[in-house]
Amino acid sequence: MAGRFITLEGGEGAGKSTQLRLLADALCARGLPVLRTREPGGAPGAELLRGVLLDGAVEWSPLAETLLHFAARAEHVAKTIRPALAAGMWVVCDRFTDSTLAYQGYGQQADRHAIEALIAMVGLLPDLTLVLDVSEPVAAERLRRRGSAADRYERLDPGFHARVNAGFLAIARSAPQRCVVIDANGNEAAVHAAILAAVSAWEGTSARD
Repeated sequence: MAGRFITLEGGEGAGKSTQLRLLADALCARGLPVLRTREPGGAPGAELLRGVLLDGAVEWSPLAETLLHFAARAEHVAKTIRPALAAGMWVVCDRFTDSTLAYQGYGQQADRHAIEALIAMVGLLPDLTLVLDVSEPVAAERLRRRGSAADRYERLDPGFHARVNAGFLAIARSAPQRCVVIDANGNEAAVHAAILAAVSAWEGTSARD
């Protein structure tokens, strides 16, 4: 039986990591084989590149940064995602190609056509993408409560984050058959319930196709 590939997307403070864990637990409770993973990362080489991208030691050009994300992604897809899908697992991933288009293409204003060509080269799209949409004040409060040191993306200016959030919504509008926008301003339980409802609706549609 073929696996399923679900991604969670959104800007900083959207709650992706928490909601990914809750979704994976809910799927496991149904007896489904589930793999949780993340980007950048998810494979040994990709995790090395994650450190390079997030520590802020180098000010990468937008093109170089884009290519580093896709280098990490190529490893992740080849070493982790495709084998899991081939084994019939449900792969639930914190970020994927939409993040590169939103962060580098919209946020850093890299060439979006070039990014779309790289996405095509990867040759893998999620079956379902849940875009967690959160307001700036709610996101800022969540990041403040987190207490950990901010990574280089979290430290970028509000204009960058506004462009990223607008990018995610534009991506969702361009791919309504794959993307569902989730209001992520509510509490953990409310957002989780909205995600479960979206997954259930998607499963119903998939079963009819």
